[in-house]
Amino acid sequence: MFLWGTATAAYQIEGAAAEDGRGRSIWDTFSHEPGKVRDGHTGDIACDHYHRWPEDVRLMADLGVNSYRFSISWSRVLPAGRGAVNPAGLDFYDRLVDGLCAAGIVPAATLFHWDLPQALEDEGGWLNRDTARHLADYAALAAERLADRVPMWITLNEPFIHMVFGYALGTHAPGRTLFLDALPAAHHQLLGHGLATQALRAAGARQVLITNNHSPVWPDSGAPADLAAAEAYDTLHNRLFTDPLLLGAYPDLSAFGLEAAPAVRDGDLEIIAQPLDGLGVNYYNPTRVRAPAGDAPPLPFEDAGITGHPTTAFGWPVVPDGLRELLTGMKDRYGDALPPVYVTENGCSQPDEPGPDGVVHDQARIDFLAGHLDALRAARDAGVDVRGYYVWSLLDNFEWAEGYHQRFGLVHVDFPTGHRTPKASYHWLKEFLRTPER
Repeated sequence: MFLWGTATAAYQIEGAAAEDGRGRSIWDTFSHEPGKVRDGHTGDIACDHYHRWPEDVRLMADLGVNSYRFSISWSRVLPAGRGAVNPAGLDFYDRLVDGLCAAGIVPAATLFHWDLPQALEDEGGWLNRDTARHLADYAALAAERLADRVPMWITLNEPFIHMVFGYALGTHAPGRTLFLDALPAAHHQLLGHGLATQALRAAGARQVLITNNHSPVWPDSGAPADLAAAEAYDTLHNRLFTDPLLLGAYPDLSAFGLEAAPAVRDGDLEIIAQPLDGLGVNYYNPTRVRAPAGDAPPLPFEDAGITGHPTTAFGWPVVPDGLRELLTGMKDRYGDALPPVYVTENGCSQPDEPGPDGVVHDQARIDFLAGHLDALRAARDAGVDVRGYYVWSLLDNFEWAEGYHQRFGLVHVDFPTGHRTPKASYHWLKEFLRTPER
């Protein structure tokens, strides 16, 4: 069965930040620091999904999706990240999963979608090797409660983005600015994935995946320096978090002045390279890079920007064929080592508001989805074993450092009231999903 779904993340939609025993996460801390999130927005209430989840499940059922990718709030289940369990947190996910199953929607649970418990960050976060072990303990706990009804588990969401924005550049929680010294956070996340995979399987999980953000990389020109810059960026963005999983080794990091990936110990790569039941791929846009100017650049590439394409409200170029290019390129690169692929996020932000007729006319999102679904079909026709596609996102939500200014949802949310309004794209996708030849 091909999985057609929508995706969300706990901190972005749940709200109820201080209810029923939930502990603080790094995003609770970060969003309350002045100047960190646009206009001082926080996820304290978000979409109030914690209280309104039955309505959201009804929206998914009416849409006609057969799967829902959500994330579990680590600090709602384990307020300190380890140790004492919060029963009310597990009870919430029990109710959500039961509601999904009753609606005929396959639950796909992500364990870590960037909201590390603050107590673990206080001990070093992903720079601390122990966090990998704590992820595995949390995975076992969640699976023991839910794996009888949740067939698909995703250990990590976009570890590349979390490392770069959270630990290298500081634009996301936890707000560290370590640049290349953030690389141990890459290895410890991957180690956590491997240990969590073992724990999930021991607890009865049927399918285990990891999800990363991937981007086709285009050199700005055919000049050798630009080609080398593109190769370096491809290594950092696409290969650093995939080669160890599928090939059992890190890529060559010499472009970054490193002889080997930092923080690796004997036996780690064997743990990381646990067999996968699928690979989650999040795609938003390609990246064009060029060689940096100057004699001693901090990185061996710089963003050259992409012009000549429509853009989202975020300013990201809309390049549907990039999805086909990405998926066929991964098949060419990894061959038989590439497991089945699930496109676990694909979507766009647009400045959506209801019109005078009460309808949210988001034609740009319809065009985006139509183009990317054509590209998905082309990748499948080219032999890529794609088994699922999830639209980001079901709801307009808290968009990290942008607060509530970027709307990705198929459903418009009036944040002061929480009122939901399905957009034109929701109704378009509903009709698409009814089409037999999809």
